Amino acid sequence: MAPHPQDEAYEASVADPSKFWAHQAKQLTWHTTPTTAFRTSTRKLASGVSHTTWTWFPDGEISTTYNCVDRHVEAGNGDKTAIIWDSPVSNSKQKISYSELQEEVATLAGVLREEGVKKGDTVIVYMPMIPAALIGILAVARLGAIHAVVFGGFSAASLAQRIDASRPVAILTASCGIEGAKGPIPYQPMIRGAIEQSSHKVSKTLVWQRDMSKWDDVRDGDGERGWQHVVENARNRGLKADNVPVKSADPLYIIYTSGTTGQPKGVLREAGGHAVGLNLSVRYLFGIRGPGDVLFTASDIGWVVGHSYIVYAPLLAGATTVLFEGKPIGTPDAGTFWRILEEYKVNTFFTAPTALRAVRKEDPENKFFKSRGEKGGLRNLRSLFLAGERSEPGIVTMYNDLVKQYGAKNAQVIDHWWSSESGSPMTGIALLPKTAFNIGDNEFTEPLLIKPGSAGKPAPGFDVKIVDDDGKEVPQGNMGNIVLGLPFAPSGFTTLWNDEERFWRSYLARFNGQWMDTGDAGVIDEDGYVSVMARSDDVINVAAHRLSTGALEQAVGSHPDVTEAAVVSIPDEMKGHVPFAFLTIEDPPSGLLKDLNSRIRHQIGPIASLGGFISVPGIIPKTRSGKTIRKVLKELLENGLEGNFDKDVTVPPTVEDAAVVDKARAAVKDYFSKGEGKQIKAKL
Repeated sequence: MAPHPQDEAYEASVADPSKFWAHQAKQLTWHTTPTTAFRTSTRKLASGVSHTTWTWFPDGEISTTYNCVDRHVEAGNGDKTAIIWDSPVSNSKQKISYSELQEEVATLAGVLREEGVKKGDTVIVYMPMIPAALIGILAVARLGAIHAVVFGGFSAASLAQRIDASRPVAILTASCGIEGAKGPIPYQPMIRGAIEQSSHKVSKTLVWQRDMSKWDDVRDGDGERGWQHVVENARNRGLKADNVPVKSADPLYIIYTSGTTGQPKGVLREAGGHAVGLNLSVRYLFGIRGPGDVLFTASDIGWVVGHSYIVYAPLLAGATTVLFEGKPIGTPDAGTFWRILEEYKVNTFFTAPTALRAVRKEDPENKFFKSRGEKGGLRNLRSLFLAGERSEPGIVTMYNDLVKQYGAKNAQVIDHWWSSESGSPMTGIALLPKTAFNIGDNEFTEPLLIKPGSAGKPAPGFDVKIVDDDGKEVPQGNMGNIVLGLPFAPSGFTTLWNDEERFWRSYLARFNGQWMDTGDAGVIDEDGYVSVMARSDDVINVAAHRLSTGALEQAVGSHPDVTEAAVVSIPDEMKGHVPFAFLTIEDPPSGLLKDLNSRIRHQIGPIASLGGFISVPGIIPKTRSGKTIRKVLKELLENGLEGNFDKDVTVPPTVEDAAVVDKARAAVKDYFSKGEGKQIKAKL
């Protein structure tokens, strides 16, 4: 049997990466065409460590903004829609063509140049989900400058950290953001507070005024400027800035990843590899063919998902990107996603499993989806992509059945896996053309089969392996550390901003430079499908058996009454640790623990069983991007075992709702106060 085209493309990318990626580079316009795909070298750190580093298309020069905007206008597609803005929280909608986008970006770039921004400078973007945010990002890139987007709504202290780390010459911001149904959140206190707290002083701030909450006193003397005013003034003067090409290895942007402790890490994205990698991924994996296709990514520009698949990838393809300012529920209801799919004839939809769980909870019968689908409103939908955390098989299966019934022919749900560091999916199921060497073709082949619970197969350029703690590959089907061979694929990072030592320590040192450590644990099955089971830190060691929180949550979630679960470890004298679950059931049925453990033993094995559970609605804290913050729950539980219920826990600044942590703390206290933890405490 001949290998599937996706397998052929992957093998081609790892067998001869120079040939494979040189071909992909030809799909873009270069100011200086690269003569080689990548180059490796040895870099010696201040600590004395030497390690191999790599650069993609090292002698090429490119303008990402030219490739995202200008070349489509020059190709005669200026009238095609580039951006659709849909904001149910502000009752606003807008469409921007490629020609209009070119005008806006060139004018704002001219303003920024007059304000002193030049090639190689850093600009912080602290914006809500409005068109000005995308225009700002593209204008910074047009000048050859580096953008560092910070999630709008981060505290002044978190923003100050990023100001000191990136040392920007300017900040692009707005008068407010809108957090779902909570209403406007003024940005002025965060911006001014951050500038006051930071040791690096930013001299320029451009403020986009929104009607629902104004920035009342724009202080020209402090370098603050009214965005609309200075742009209008520039337009009247005919002021514009041309695209400034940069070397392929020059930075395009920095994105900060927040751990639960310590300073945020500045992931650095190089311009050339980023453009080539994203251009392939949006066409090959996401099935976006070019002008006329519509990609709706329900994320935020503050996250890497927003950078890649709201801003850059759809525009590189000349397609339409949907910019959504709202929530999956409550703005106004659980049908808002499905309205957008119908209204804008969306072809590819990308969201997080957390969003679909929220929708399912509000609309368990899927009435909103079915009402749109029965009228044929979802017939343009080819795929629903999930990422951000592990997708339980139940939610993949349910939505897969729905999209197959109501979407386009062969529509399906595709779970895939990636990170801030990778910049694009490391695994997935490709909605691909006949071959990866013809990504402009519109002739698609039958995709690989979906395996619910798996994140698909490795994507081109990502040499995915499973190894033990000594870096040796484990037998197929065994769980271990997920690592990547080098060089990392073009969309991936090559270092951390101004911190090569930390790059080495965080990603390469664990396996002595042989592999890049993803920090995730998982398995590769006999067919080559990758299942990401947990963060390595979340693997529970039970009597020398490594159990993943993902597998345990999958087993717990198979109970019909469980809509959401988070499993963490708790110390145990005999076994080292045992699993413990946090559930969101209001009235747990009698015998639930016995039933859950029966399911766990059946699905995982006799070694696995819960030591207990706490079940209260709304006690599982999440980040704003939808990831469960298990570390907080684990700390609360360990503090509860010690009877130290009021002890502080480390809550990351990315937490969606800090009040959930207090609710979880109260639930832990109630659990132990009622004596329900005696069995666990007796073991310690």
